[in-house]
Order: sequence, then C-alpha cells, then structure tokens
Amino acid sequence: MKVLLIKDVYNLGRAGDVKKVADGYARNFLIPQKMAVMATEGSLRQIEKIQSAAAKQRDLLNEEMAGLAEQIQALELRFKAKVGETGKLFGSITQQMIIDAVNEQLKVNIDRHQIENQPLREVGEHLVKIRLTFDLIPEVKVLVESEDAEKQAEKEKKKSRVSKSEKAEVAEEEVKQESEEPKLDAENVPVEEPSAETSESQEE
Repeated sequence: MKVLLIKDVYNLGRAGDVKKVADGYARNFLIPQKMAVMATEGSLRQIEKIQSAAAKQRDLLNEEMAGLAEQIQALELRFKAKVGETGKLFGSITQQMIIDAVNEQLKVNIDRHQIENQPLREVGEHLVKIRLTFDLIPEVKVLVESEDAEKQAEKEKKKSRVSKSEKAEVAEEEVKQESEEPKLDAENVPVEEPSAETSESQEE
C-alpha cells in the first residue's frame, strides 16, 4: 500500500514523503496514529503544504531540544558488571538501565524506546545514540567496567596499605632498639687501675 506521510516517521521518512508499506503496518499503525494517509490523488495535491508545515515544526522542536542534546553529549555513565574470561558480560547493560541513569542525572523523562543501540554486552567504552527528534540524535558515553577488576584493585590497594604499615612498624622498632642501647662517651669509659705488681715492675 502507498501512503503519504503527514508526520516524520523515524526509519521510514519525513512528512510529505510517499512510501510503500505493508498493508497491516499502514492500517494498524500509521493511519490510526495520524502519521500517514492513503496516497490518493487528492492527498498528493497537499504534499507541498504538508512539507512546509512539517519543516517549521521540525525546526522548532530541534531548537527546543538543542540544550538537552548538549547535556547528553557531555554526559558519562559508568556501570559495573560481572564479566567472563572472554570479556563478555554475564547479562547486559539494557536500554532501560541506560535511560534511567540519563533521566536521573539530567532530571528529564526520556523513553527507553528512544535509544538506538542494542543492550551492551562487553566491557569498554560505548557511544549510545538517543533519538530526541528526527534530526537530533546525540550520543552519550557509557563505560562498562568489570566488578572483578575493581575488587582486585581494592585488594591490591589494601595489600599495599598493609605492607606500608608493616614497614613503618619495623622502622619504629629499629629506632626504639637504637634508643635503648647504652651510649658510651669518653668521660664514661671505664679505666683499669694498674695493679701493684705492674707498678713495681715499672719501678725496677
């Protein structure tokens, strides 16, 4: 079936475009949602009017969402997850998890269906697209890190602290021992008195 789009439909076309779609898609979704009408001779005469009105609406919406798009671009989200030996996650970082984090940090209400990416299943840095309007699709940086790596780093840090503490205790003990050892100076060195026999032999 051929339809005339009267609104921008993502992944299909802009308002004013004529598209051939499945009958069910047209009758059950596009037409009831007032996104399209059947491409009849009468409706096709309205193309220029539809395109002009849609362009104005599009510009207004893009301008309204520009500030939010900049905030999303500047955002960095971090997630911890259990990771297997191959670097794959046990489970995934879902669209809902990502959009919940965005909404919480920016105090907005974006729907998870506006995320263009599939769930994340590997550690590393990912750029996730969020569709705000037909033309405005900012990317948010998402860092997925291993829980085990964090635990290992914490263990190493704790071990390092213990090692430093032990070294400090040893150094303190050495200083303590040195301070307890008697110090001899020239005035306190005991002098042996010559015996009587030694004195007599010297006189002879």
